[in-house]
Amino acid sequence: MVDTTFTQPAQTGARPDGLRGVATDWASDQRAFKNVSWGKAMMWIFLLSDTFIFGCFLLSYMTARMSTAVPWPNPSEVFGLHIGGVSVPLLLIAIMTFVLISSSGTMAMAVNFGYRRERRKTALLMLATALLGATFVSMQAFEWTKLISEGVRPWGNPWGAEQFGATFFMITGFHGTHVTIGVIFLIIIARKVLRGDYDVERRGFFTSRKGNYESVEIMGLYWHFVDLVWVFIFAFFYLW
Repeated sequence: MVDTTFTQPAQTGARPDGLRGVATDWASDQRAFKNVSWGKAMMWIFLLSDTFIFGCFLLSYMTARMSTAVPWPNPSEVFGLHIGGVSVPLLLIAIMTFVLISSSGTMAMAVNFGYRRERRKTALLMLATALLGATFVSMQAFEWTKLISEGVRPWGNPWGAEQFGATFFMITGFHGTHVTIGVIFLIIIARKVLRGDYDVERRGFFTSRKGNYESVEIMGLYWHFVDLVWVFIFAFFYLW
C-alpha cells in the first residue's frame, strides 16, 4: 500500500536551534545596513562613540557634585544677568537654548528641501543654521568671559565647590567645539550645494552621486545630535 501521508517540506529559512540561532539573529542585523551608504553609517558610528564620551563627562559631573562636601554653586546666582540693577536668572542660557533648538528646525527644513533637490532653499537654510550656531557660540564665549571675570577657574570659584569650574569649562567647551566644527562644515556644504556640486557631480570633498544630497542629511544627523546633547547639559548644569 502506498503511503499517501503528506509530509510538509522543511522551511529553508527557519531559525536554527541553539547557538546557531543566536548567531543567525545577530547576523540578520546586517540587512539594516546593506542599503545605507558608508557616509551615513560612519556618521552613526561617530555619533554613538561621541554619546559615550558625553555620557562619561556627565557621569563624572554627577559624581563630583554628589561626592563633594562643599556646597555646589547656585545656578540662578552664577548664571544670572544684571539688567537695570536687577539680577535675571538664566536669561542668557534661555536665549542660547532657544537659538540652538531653533537651528534644529532650520536644519530639518534644509534636509527636506535637499530631498526635493531645491538647491537655493537648501543652501540658504543651511547658512541660517550656521548663523544660529555661530550666535550660540558667541553667547557661550560671552558667558565664559563673564564667569572668568567673576573669578571662576578650573581649579576654583568664589561660590563654592572647586570642581564646578573644571567640569563646567570641560563639558561646555567640548560641546562648544562640536558646534563650532558644525558651523564650519555647514558653510562648506552650503557652498557646495549653492554652486551645484551635487547636481553636476563635481569632484572634491563631500561630493556624492549626481543628484544625491546625502551630505546634507549626514550634516543634519550631526547637528541634531549636538542640539540633543545641549538639552542634557542644560538640564544638568543650569536646572539641577
